[in-house]
Amino acid sequence: MLIHEGWENHLRVHGYVVHAEIRNDKIWIHYDGIEDGITNELVASGVPKDHIVLAFHPPEVRQHTGYAIA
Repeated sequence: MLIHEGWENHLRVHGYVVHAEIRNDKIWIHYDGIEDGITNELVASGVPKDHIVLAFHPPEVRQHTGYAIA
């Protein structure tokens, strides 16, 4: 997890920038708040698309993404 936290104009700021986990030899992306996407960075770094699960999509949608289903 990559978390943004601190204070902004006397208000507490706390939230995820990226939430990912490694499960069964695959990278599960639960939330991706990076402008160009952590997924694109992973692929550019050589991680095969079939090793990345876009977990923020429902299972029935994942089959159409070009990435792993689960």
